[in-house]
Amino acid sequence: MTEQQLPAWADPSVSPAALDPQGVSRRGLLRRAGLFGAAFALGSAATGRTPALAADDRRPGGEDPHLVYLVGDHHIHSVYSHDAKYTFSQLAAAGAEYGLDWMVFTEHSNFGHAGFGAALEHKEILKARAENPRQLIFQGLEWYIPAAEHCTVFTAPGRHEVDLLTRFESAYDGKLLAYDKGGPADADTARNEAHAVKAIKWLAAQRRSGYVDDVLVLANHPMRLGIDSPHEIRAWRDAAPEIMIGMEGAPGAQGAAIPGWRGANSIRGEYENKPSPQSWPGYPADAYVTYGGFDWATATVGGLWDSMLAEGRLFSVTTNSDAHRIVFDTWRNGDWPPGQTFDTTGRLPDPVNTDTPQPGSDFWPGQFSRTHVGVTRYGYRAVMAGLRAGRVWLDHGHLLDGLDVRLTRDRDRGRGVTLGGRLRVRKGEKLTLNVTVTTASRRNPRGILPELAHVDVVRGAVRGPVADRDTWKAPDTRVAVSKDVSGRTGTYTLRIPLTAGEESFYVRLRGSDGNRNGPGWLGASVDPHGPVPHAPGDGDPWADTWFYSNPVFVDVDGS
Repeated sequence: MTEQQLPAWADPSVSPAALDPQGVSRRGLLRRAGLFGAAFALGSAATGRTPALAADDRRPGGEDPHLVYLVGDHHIHSVYSHDAKYTFSQLAAAGAEYGLDWMVFTEHSNFGHAGFGAALEHKEILKARAENPRQLIFQGLEWYIPAAEHCTVFTAPGRHEVDLLTRFESAYDGKLLAYDKGGPADADTARNEAHAVKAIKWLAAQRRSGYVDDVLVLANHPMRLGIDSPHEIRAWRDAAPEIMIGMEGAPGAQGAAIPGWRGANSIRGEYENKPSPQSWPGYPADAYVTYGGFDWATATVGGLWDSMLAEGRLFSVTTNSDAHRIVFDTWRNGDWPPGQTFDTTGRLPDPVNTDTPQPGSDFWPGQFSRTHVGVTRYGYRAVMAGLRAGRVWLDHGHLLDGLDVRLTRDRDRGRGVTLGGRLRVRKGEKLTLNVTVTTASRRNPRGILPELAHVDVVRGAVRGPVADRDTWKAPDTRVAVSKDVSGRTGTYTLRIPLTAGEESFYVRLRGSDGNRNGPGWLGASVDPHGPVPHAPGDGDPWADTWFYSNPVFVDVDGS
């Protein structure tokens, strides 16, 4: 199916029960393969909790569990967002069509949503869960962070999931409170930034008290406006690192710059802004566009993401659709009945098919952007536990079918540690980074069979907390190894030797189809062939696809 064709599930009159779900869900595939019975028996069916790892006994080495990766999208909008278009049934069925195992609906905060929409939305969430039993469907919120941009906030299903979100929205949303100003010249900036930290701490308290089983926060499109300063991001993380776990490494709206579609100035991700009085002044002008579809903060080797990892603390990256209006789709917003508005109903009218392509920048959930989360059992809390542990890799354009990463000491025989994990070693020890790649086995939704061209290992020194909280550079991070894998197919393992020096470090992975690359923003000596911006209006996302992984940390004894 090409992106221009209208799939059957886009019609809200078609029941998802009538659609053929065979071969769509990883869960079904894994169950048929018998993996869930083995790998997920580790969890407790009674509590749904992932078993805790053994406490650190300070001995060298490390052993992470076997994992299965579930594919998802944590940033999706429906008719319960004032600027979106689609019903829950359309979006959930789309996610199933494109192989998603989990989805988070994140409606925008506003008075209509807080007053009416969240409760109405929950009824449809319950219906969507019943109609799509092979998917994990979370209810969330897109929070307007006081003094900054947006965040995904979502909870585990439970008695208080809606109440927690509406209480949070009313008490802490920057838009509803008019706490949005955060520029250097704004008198209320310090108050607003402090309120964002207070909000995250409040969420952490609800989890600790057991009011909700779990809650997570991820910063959305952090560099789109340049208003998420480095010190704010660090403050959010430090407020509750078990709650504020990361940021979008790549934004949604990846179809924005398809040639001839939106306009001559269009950029992938709708990153089409310039610095404003609200922006943090330390960002360069180049930070406001995407690089290979990825946010500058993530795509720049030695940049903001690496500067946070160099502190020795996990901060994850993700990708998602941010689905509002899908490229080439033919649906328009429905008409309002007399006297009704979003503020009085909290819900848009159902969309109407026009048979004519409508404006849009987004892809359907799972159609282009995918976040893969390693889990030890199946369930909502297992996905959240995998995200919190950092067992995450992401790809665009269905570039890979699978990725498994294990770092081991050469003297050990076990599985070692994986993404988000920590390996304890002694100075001078020999290590092996085992990268198992499963190449794409079928054409993606654009009709292309993706081919991986290279795998890069990025290595950075861990130096501990920074003195300047607005630091956005990690000067000792660079691409350490690059492997040409052109033409390789099926499943293969790259065995990359590493040596532990005197100081702790981390490694992370990146790779692409090789179609568009060049020296990284900090120079060829740091990143010789990284992602680069596309020309405005000429950013076909299917022709420039990348994967990224979270880091693995190496703690060197005595460093």
